[in-house]
Amino acid sequence: MVSVDQVLSTLATVIDPDLKKDIVSMGMIKDIEINGNDLKFTLELTTPACPFNDEIEQDVRNAISKMKEISKFDLKVTAKVMEGRSLSMDEMLPTVKNIIGVASGKGGVGKTTVSVNLALALAQTGAKVGLLDADIYGPSVPLMLGMGKSAMEVDNNKLQPAESHGLKVVSFGFFAEQSHQAAIYRGPIISGILKQFLVDTNWSDLDYLIVDLPPGTGDIPLTLAQTIPITGIVVVTTPQDVASNIAVKAFGMFQKLNIPIMGVIENMSYFRCPNCATDHYIFGKEGAKRMSEKHDLPFLGAIPLNPGIMEGSDSGRPVLVTDPNSTMSQAFMVVAKNVAARCSVLASQLSDEMKAEVATQK
Repeated sequence: MVSVDQVLSTLATVIDPDLKKDIVSMGMIKDIEINGNDLKFTLELTTPACPFNDEIEQDVRNAISKMKEISKFDLKVTAKVMEGRSLSMDEMLPTVKNIIGVASGKGGVGKTTVSVNLALALAQTGAKVGLLDADIYGPSVPLMLGMGKSAMEVDNNKLQPAESHGLKVVSFGFFAEQSHQAAIYRGPIISGILKQFLVDTNWSDLDYLIVDLPPGTGDIPLTLAQTIPITGIVVVTTPQDVASNIAVKAFGMFQKLNIPIMGVIENMSYFRCPNCATDHYIFGKEGAKRMSEKHDLPFLGAIPLNPGIMEGSDSGRPVLVTDPNSTMSQAFMVVAKNVAARCSVLASQLSDEMKAEVATQK
């Protein structure tokens, strides 16, 4: 009869490609049941969006298949998103596991389009996702999600997010009086609005809160970094050097604030000709990838330049919703899985740091 120790010893040979740790020490094996020569347990992955989930599951099956004593094997696969920020230090948002800021050095790089579709892609993997439109001066998330008639209500002194396609959404654009007026506010007022959106909103339990930041290095990114612990920042840029050079300033600011940089996304990376299936690099080639290599940052993926993405944003029907199997949607899914994987890596590092701190205090 096979023992639990034998099973765990065998499974300890399976290594998570992202975390570089074995799945047993990571606590990913749950509810082991042994009945004679029959084995049953649950594999709890670190996120439903991990790009290596299928690989890890197959490695587990391969490892168990080498145990000749086992005649029947029943594997259940689930996922539980890891906490990529110190929830114990955040009394204001204790139910949000990961807060991801999407930033850019300049406008016009499609940052909000990336934020919206990144949130939708994570939600489609089964994660619970919120989207905060932190661009108070130019809120466009409601337009991109087709939420023109939506509104946020207040219940028990808490803002209740509007909902769209499984996302919980908060935006200054929901206020009717702002639909045709400019938001003329000085920095402290803008910072106050963002703080209220963050801490006075009933976000409930979220795996990921995506925060669409305005371009540049002004009050709002600083307020986010200084108000609550966040998992990290994703930087969006386009291939040309002028955009990449300015994007460096964005992640430079967050590095000074000791906020992890999760990686770089290259938007409008290339245009694929529908007639000849040839890729045309209209704005240059691999500028973001060169920038990520120069500054030792993960490259999270490339999003093509495609009319379908633009049309979906303008009509309020994102491509992840209207055509989830398209090449454009799959590009966003790749980015989302890489972002989720980076969250798991940062969560693992945070866990190790906390354990080390506890050990030094004993």
